[in-house]
Amino acid sequence: MSGIHHMLVHFPLGFWTLASLMILVGSFSNGRLAEISREAVLPVLVLSLLAAAITIASGFLVWPVEAALSSPLARNHILTALWSLGVFVMLTILVWRAGSNAFDGVRRLVLVVLALTGMSIFATTGTIGGHLVGATTEFSEVLKLFGWDVYNTFYVPIWVVALLVLIGLMCAVAGLLSRRSNSTT
Repeated sequence: MSGIHHMLVHFPLGFWTLASLMILVGSFSNGRLAEISREAVLPVLVLSLLAAAITIASGFLVWPVEAALSSPLARNHILTALWSLGVFVMLTILVWRAGSNAFDGVRRLVLVVLALTGMSIFATTGTIGGHLVGATTEFSEVLKLFGWDVYNTFYVPIWVVALLVLIGLMCAVAGLLSRRSNSTT
C-alpha cells in the first residue's frame, strides 16, 4: 500500500505547484497567458483537493493510525500534509468566491502569499515523507536553519505561529475591504 501512496502523492503536488505558478503568472503578468492562468486556476485547485483527499486517505491506510501517531516523524508528516490541504482549501474558496475579481487589488496579494505558503508547507511535507522512507534531502537542513527539526513532535517555531496569525489577519482584512468595496458599488 505504501507504493500506492508514494505514487498518488505526486498528483496533489503537481496540481498545487501548477496552481501556485498559475497564481503567480496571473498576478504578476499581463497578456493571454495571464488570462488563461486566471481563468483556469479554479479547476486546477478543485482537482488538487480531490487528489489530496485521496492521497491523505491512502496515507492513513499505509500504517495503522496507532503506529503513525506513535512516531514523531509520522505525526509531523500528517500535520504538514493537513496544513498543506488547509492552505489550498483556503485558496480554492477565495478563488471560487471572488470569481473574476480574485486577482484584483488586495486579493491578489492574499492569493500570492497563500500560494507561496502552501508551496513551502508541501515541500516540508515531502521532505518529512522522504525521511520516513529513508530518503533524506538537504531541504531538512534548510528547515533547521529556520528553527525546525523534522524529528521533533509538533514543534513549530514561534515566528511560524506569528506568520500564520499575520496571514490570517491579512485574509480577514482583505475580506472586510472586499466586502466594503462591494457594498459601496
